[in-house]
Amino acid sequence: MPRDRRQRANLLPLAEGVRGNAGEPGEADEGGGEGEPASEASCGESYGGQPDPEGGIQGKLLSPERRRRCVVLVQQQLGVSERRACTILGQARSTQRRKAKVKKDEEALRGDVVMLARRFGRYGYRMITGMLRAEGWRVNHKRVERIWRQEGLKVPKNQPKRSRIWLNDGSCIRLRPLYRNHVWSYDFVMDRTHDGRPLRMLTVLDEYTRECLAIVVARTLKADDVLETLTELFTRCGSPTHIRSDNGSEFTAKDVRLWLRDLDVKTLFIEPGSPWENGYNESFNGTLGEEVLKREVFFTLKEATVLIEQWRREYNTIRPHSSLGYRPPAPEAIRPHHAFLNLPALRGPDPHSKGALN
Repeated sequence: MPRDRRQRANLLPLAEGVRGNAGEPGEADEGGGEGEPASEASCGESYGGQPDPEGGIQGKLLSPERRRRCVVLVQQQLGVSERRACTILGQARSTQRRKAKVKKDEEALRGDVVMLARRFGRYGYRMITGMLRAEGWRVNHKRVERIWRQEGLKVPKNQPKRSRIWLNDGSCIRLRPLYRNHVWSYDFVMDRTHDGRPLRMLTVLDEYTRECLAIVVARTLKADDVLETLTELFTRCGSPTHIRSDNGSEFTAKDVRLWLRDLDVKTLFIEPGSPWENGYNESFNGTLGEEVLKREVFFTLKEATVLIEQWRREYNTIRPHSSLGYRPPAPEAIRPHHAFLNLPALRGPDPHSKGALN
C-alpha cells in the first residue's frame, strides 16, 4: 500500500473521533447552541494583554506615589504587613517609606500657577512657565507641569507642524521676515454683536516681532479705512519693506496700491484660495478668535472695541510666545503694571530665593 494511502487511513478514524456524535452520552456542549466558545460566553474574564480583571481600565501603576497608595490600600483591606504587600506588588520598601520633600515655596508657586491658569484659560503649562520666569520665579517647566497635572488643569493639544510653501521648481514663495518692519501682514476678521449686527476687524501684524500693531473694529471697513490705519501706523512705527495680504478688494484697490508704491512699500499678495501663505496673520486671527471672540458676548460696538483693544495690549505685553522663547513681543519698557489686569504681584520676597531649577 502506498505511503500516502496509509496516512489517510490513519487520519480518517481520528477525524471522525474528533467530530464525535452529538447523540452519544458523555459529549459536552461546546458552544451552547450558538456557535460561540464557552470562554467568550463567560462574563468578567480578562482577555490576553489585559493585566487586570477590569480589562486594563485602571492602567499601570507607574508613578511612585500611586504605588505607595496601592500598597497602603492592600494593607488596609487584606490586613497584611507592609513587607508582605511590598513583596507581592514588587515595591521596594525603601521606596515605600520614602517621604516626599516639599519645598518651602511650593504652596506659593501652586497658587500662582492656578491663578494664571484661571486668568489665561487658553495657555498651557509651558506658557505659564514663561510668565512665571518673567516675574522672577526660577522654576523648571517640569515642576510647573507636575503642579498642572495635580491640580487637574487641562493641557491644550499640540498643533501639527506646517511645512513650507514650495513651487514646482523648488523655490519658496513665502518671504520670511528677517528684522523688525521687514514684513507686515494684515487681514479681516468677522464677528457679530449680540443683536446679530456684523462686526469687522482689521488686524495688522509685524511678522518678525509677532507684535499686533493694530486691531480696528467697526461695522464696515473699506479701502479708505485701510489707508487711514496704515497712515497712522507708518507715522508711529515707520513704514515696512513689504506688506502681505490676500486679494480682497480693500487691499487691491488702486488707491491703496498707488499709495504704497509712492512710499516704496512692496505688496505681497497671496495666491487666491491659499490662506496658509499668510500664515502669521492667520495664526494670530485664530488666537484672537479662541481667546476673545468665542469667549465674549459683545452687546455694543464700543464694548467690542474696548475689550479687543485690552486683549491686544495683553497679547503684546503679557502673553508669552513660544517662538520668542516664551517672552511677549513688546519691549519690557512698555509692559503694563499688574493692576492693568487686576493681577496681584506674584509672591516672594527675593526672586533668587524662589526655588532652584530642578
